[in-house]
Amino acid sequence: MTRTGVNPAILAGNLGSYEGIPAMARLAQTAGLTDIQEEILSTVRTFVDKEIIPHAQALEHGDTYPADIVEGMKEMGLFGLTIPEEFGGLGESLLTYALVVEQIARGWMSVSGVINTHFIVAHMLKQHGTPEQKQKYLPRMATGEVRGSFSMSEPELGSDVAAIRTRATRAGGEAGAGSYVIDGQKMWLTNGGTSNLTAVLVKTDEGAEKAHQNLTAFLVEKPEGYGEVLPGLTIPGKIDKMGYKGVDTTEMVFDGFAIGADQVLGGTPGQGFRHMMDGVEVGRVNVAARACGIALRSFELAIEYAQQRKTFGKPIVEHQAIAFKLAEMATKVEAAHLMMVNAARLKDSGARNDVEAGMAKLIASEYCAEVTQEAFRIHGGYGYSKEYEIERLMREAPFLLIGEGTSEIQKTIISRGLLRDYRSRG
Repeated sequence: MTRTGVNPAILAGNLGSYEGIPAMARLAQTAGLTDIQEEILSTVRTFVDKEIIPHAQALEHGDTYPADIVEGMKEMGLFGLTIPEEFGGLGESLLTYALVVEQIARGWMSVSGVINTHFIVAHMLKQHGTPEQKQKYLPRMATGEVRGSFSMSEPELGSDVAAIRTRATRAGGEAGAGSYVIDGQKMWLTNGGTSNLTAVLVKTDEGAEKAHQNLTAFLVEKPEGYGEVLPGLTIPGKIDKMGYKGVDTTEMVFDGFAIGADQVLGGTPGQGFRHMMDGVEVGRVNVAARACGIALRSFELAIEYAQQRKTFGKPIVEHQAIAFKLAEMATKVEAAHLMMVNAARLKDSGARNDVEAGMAKLIASEYCAEVTQEAFRIHGGYGYSKEYEIERLMREAPFLLIGEGTSEIQKTIISRGLLRDYRSRG
């Protein structure tokens, strides 16, 4: 493994087979990137234009897992993008990852979902795992051999994570040793069937007064697939969704599932809420990046169609009503991109970014829904046809208003952070 990834030729820009792909457009550009970052983004954008966009419609309509695309991402080293070099990854920043996700989501959001949960679990391991856990998992996660998913939500839970009911009970042994038995039901696992390592947040009896201090994250190894994949662990079939097709979303049911204490993330129970919130914080930057990617693609489709479609003897882009729509759409794409980049850079600097990540996720997801709907309107009746890409984007954009916390949750996080920093002294 070299600094430029699993396949140095690709990330160094050996793109002879990708001739004819358009150059980067004006919108959603990022100042101050390194040469390596520029090369990675150029390569990923080309991969998206060549290998994802032409196949996304058929795969999405068939709800088909994008196996060939995933193999291509493995070869490019994208599964190890943020994993440290000492564990075989590229050691890139959250900003690099977010910009890569923006481009992948521009091609098909479901592909970005394949690597999002993987990235969150790798981040949690990198930041909080024991030395043994890091050595056990991160090298294989870097190659994509081990692919991660994570689970907080439950059927009756929603955003109230502290009310988790799934419980891990110590089965024996001294504190810090022995094993646990997990019982309960988790919900909304992206990559629940295709992953083989899941970080699961459950309740443990730590005797703490605050509910969130009685939560522990376990690293659950499992085979890929559905049904009872291990004794006491069942992955029911895929949940049928309005959009976000191709990537599998499942439940996870525990019934007397035995797991060793060495699979507690970080080795110390009761720290799971903190570990998961750290993962979700970077996950919110990821969702913002996905929203930026879909909004950018919606704008690209709209401005191209507006130049081709004619009414009253001229392209509709020459009608002021359409031109103004495009101007507003482009402004929203740019604003969301800049806020996403700012949140990523703050996290990379080591600064707290809960407010900025919440703001980026809030505005990017809301603007994404608005830009996509305007693109749909510009397409007129054709936008309602499944032959047109905008129909798919119209079904994908709403998910981003919910994923990693609704807009209302983001407003709660933002307002609490603002009060923390601007609390009156009067």
